[in-house]
Amino acid sequence: MDTKELLKKVRRIEIKTKGLSSHLVSGEYHSAFKGQGMSFSEVRSYQYGDDIRNIDWNVTARTGEPFTKRFEEERELTVMLAVDLSASAFFGSRQQFKQELMTELSAVLAFSAINNQDKVGMVLFSDKVEKYIPPKKGKKHILRIIRELINFEPTGKGSELGIGLEYLNNIIRKRCICFVLSDFMAKNYEVPLRVVARRHDVIGVQIFDPLETELPNVGLIRVTDAETGRFQWLDTAQKKTRDRYKDWYDDNIQYMKESFRKAGVAQLSLATNEPYLNELIQFFKRRAR
Repeated sequence: MDTKELLKKVRRIEIKTKGLSSHLVSGEYHSAFKGQGMSFSEVRSYQYGDDIRNIDWNVTARTGEPFTKRFEEERELTVMLAVDLSASAFFGSRQQFKQELMTELSAVLAFSAINNQDKVGMVLFSDKVEKYIPPKKGKKHILRIIRELINFEPTGKGSELGIGLEYLNNIIRKRCICFVLSDFMAKNYEVPLRVVARRHDVIGVQIFDPLETELPNVGLIRVTDAETGRFQWLDTAQKKTRDRYKDWYDDNIQYMKESFRKAGVAQLSLATNEPYLNELIQFFKRRAR
């Protein structure tokens, strides 16, 4: 993709996702994610009903009048986007590829974060860590993240969620909010997920295409595994072939749900052919409650 085309695409995503993120800024994002604690703000004259444990005895002794300390939430958060760019992300049967939906969703979350004065960083991974962008603030930084998501060409094909999660846990020491965006068509990430969830607030976002959930009955077709490069012929007219694929898909989904449940991780599923904003808002509202 040449520079001019890339900038046009970045601009289109910026315009669309900034508008969508404004719906989240009105309270859902802020309410869903709390600060890291309370920090001292100021002292003021004691008023009836104030907690006597917050009286500032030094100021009270100097002035002869009771003063109390005021505290406010330490609002600044760090949001990390852990994005799975294995080969299966570059698939889509309807409006867009899974990777394109991940890009849009990442942009919405990033703009919502910086509008709340939070920092945003990103880890791109496949079967290895592909790129790390340290968390920062500012629109210019978010546009860089969008450019990378649009234009980055991973060198790995497979999906190793455990590697991406372990890297994030090692590189980000302070507690963060981590959105893991993947189709989760893999296994062996249950233990790393539990380890990361002990330190960070993790949200798993499954991105799927409706055609992936079950094979259509369209007769003999040639299929290629995007991550291994292997291909084979499948007779989708045979019910046992369709059932075998459905069992494989359902097994991965069951593993994902069980892994999230055991780790205490919230999970959200979004399809490539459906609007996602209302799902996102409802998810944030449930978290706030």
